[in-house]
Amino acid sequence: MLHIFCPHCGELRSEEEFHAKGQAHIPRPLDPAACSDEEWGNYLFFRDNPRGLHHELWVHAAGCRKYFNATRHTVTYEILETYRIGERPSITELPQPRPQVVAQGETA
Repeated sequence: MLHIFCPHCGELRSEEEFHAKGQAHIPRPLDPAACSDEEWGNYLFFRDNPRGLHHELWVHAAGCRKYFNATRHTVTYEILETYRIGERPSITELPQPRPQVVAQGETA
């Protein structure tokens, strides 16, 4: 079972209490009336779907019912951090694996 830390409640809770709501940090157009149909459609419907690190919007639906952001690895499903709306993520890229050092004459 996955446990998610709610930054509003301040505790780990069961994943059944949460719902993912999509990509985080999507700025709303300042003047929607000035947007072309293509720009408005891109804002409403097109989202990133990366393999790896992704910032997502979540809601603690069966708890405090507040929204927050989470940084999640889309391959392993590991949630690396959670933070409140309006805060910036502290993790913006995955650490690179350290190269394996092999002694001379050995094989990896």
